Amino acid sequence: MVPEDRKLFDNGSHQNILLEDYGHGEMVQANVHFIVDNNQGIILDPGGHKVFKHLLSEVGGLIGVDNLKYIFLSHQDPDIVAAINGWLMTTKATALCPNLWTRFIPHFGVDRLVVHRIKGIGDKGTIIRLGNSELYILPAHFMHAPGNLQIYDPVSKILYSGDLGASLGQDYIYAPSFEEHVKYMEGFHKRYIPTSKVLKTWVKMARQLDIEMIAPQHGAIMKGKDIVNKFFDWLENLECGIDIMEDVYQIPQEHFEG
Repeated sequence: MVPEDRKLFDNGSHQNILLEDYGHGEMVQANVHFIVDNNQGIILDPGGHKVFKHLLSEVGGLIGVDNLKYIFLSHQDPDIVAAINGWLMTTKATALCPNLWTRFIPHFGVDRLVVHRIKGIGDKGTIIRLGNSELYILPAHFMHAPGNLQIYDPVSKILYSGDLGASLGQDYIYAPSFEEHVKYMEGFHKRYIPTSKVLKTWVKMARQLDIEMIAPQHGAIMKGKDIVNKFFDWLENLECGIDIMEDVYQIPQEHFEG
């Protein structure tokens, strides 16, 4: 049984589920999201080896591993793709990733017998079919990876934003308010997003969608149009990356103390 607070949406035939967080120790906390439509599933950014067996078992219990149609990889980071060989070897699913990373992801030990099931998505994104529904794969390049994609689900009105909207250190699943939550997002976005221009460009696109919830790959979910719109407003005015880090580009003067 899926705990109620991890059921992001359920209308009987279409479910959006936040899979169990099995702990991360020294690893960065990562959310794994799962979308099901008419018993056909897609898992988003399924992560590394330490969570693979647990997640595979959970997917199997929910729909059966043979009903997993897609594995979505928003970009190339190990917290997203490290266990991809296991997923491809134990399911029939197709892995979808940005075109930019199709030659890099096999370095995570992908077997030659399954590497052909890693399919690249072009820079402009695409629309895929899941069960009786469609999912929009959106461009989100440079947030933070140069090849980066997101998923928008028009049935649940959830935007799966990957590293955009990531928060670190909070102890809740759903952000209580933007004002209380923003302090957990600020440091990540200032350091990992390369420039404010890409945020403004992305927000212009995202405002065209009917979004009820933003579900990032790290940290808390932002639920409700009020917090979503405040998040957009914040991004449009955020200085980040090279905008605020020019003074770092100097010849080092200090020795490493190892």
